[in-house]
Amino acid sequence: MADVTTLEQHRCFDGVQGFYEHASSEIGLPMRFGVYLPPQAQQGPCPVLLCLAGLTCNEQTFAIKAGAQQHAAKHGLVLVTPDTSPRGTGAPDADADWDFGHGAGFYLDATREPYARHFRMESWLMQELPQVLQEHFPVQMDRAGVLGHSMGGHGALTLALRHPGRFRSVSAFAPICAPTEVPWGQKAFGGYLEGDPSTWAAHDAVKLLGRGARVPALLVDQGLEDQFLATQLRPERLEQACAAAGQPLTLRRHAGYDHGYFFIQSFIAEHVAHHAKALAG
Repeated sequence: MADVTTLEQHRCFDGVQGFYEHASSEIGLPMRFGVYLPPQAQQGPCPVLLCLAGLTCNEQTFAIKAGAQQHAAKHGLVLVTPDTSPRGTGAPDADADWDFGHGAGFYLDATREPYARHFRMESWLMQELPQVLQEHFPVQMDRAGVLGHSMGGHGALTLALRHPGRFRSVSAFAPICAPTEVPWGQKAFGGYLEGDPSTWAAHDAVKLLGRGARVPALLVDQGLEDQFLATQLRPERLEQACAAAGQPLTLRRHAGYDHGYFFIQSFIAEHVAHHAKALAG
């Protein structure tokens, strides 16, 4: 059994919000993650909602800012908030920019050096972390959903598309929908992935849908005052790809809302309910 170190725990809506660390064999470094256990977890294992945060964030950001615990407590869902990248990798440019490197792992396994050694976020999230959670927490990993924001929305979409059957429910706030077509994605993929840009399609939700990948019905919310909407997010590309593929999608556009956590707080109850319905039974 892998060791898990408890960093802190707090009573929250009659459950427990904790933050933890373990020595990751996939990453080769310590990795941190948060777990919210609802009060129902005192009686037995509960379904899991994996919550992926965006650029510059860490394992505490979503847990502290989104306001999701009260809704998870209502529905009996465990919330898992992983860090957004490995830390202390020693890669020379990992701290040079806010949108690449530490805090910007893009939820993939890097293949280009010097990042390939430690930036193995997909393998950590899809292989190692579920085992750690199963060993140490009252979770039902066969009843899991995934939610993400911005870069984490990209992660939620692509991980679900790349691993069919792993998640019973998927949703996103302001996701990077077509990363191969926008500066954030091009910078990340060019830095993390070997080969020519044609290989990047394997981590692009729009391209994956075009290749035949499918997921459960998607819920996506997008603020219309989001400063990154036109240049980085491109929700219309996801809308087009889902329509062409016959992929069920509810894309809601909200006047007046920007990219931040006040937007997420405003609609998080509906996202948690979306996942709870799919994970019930």
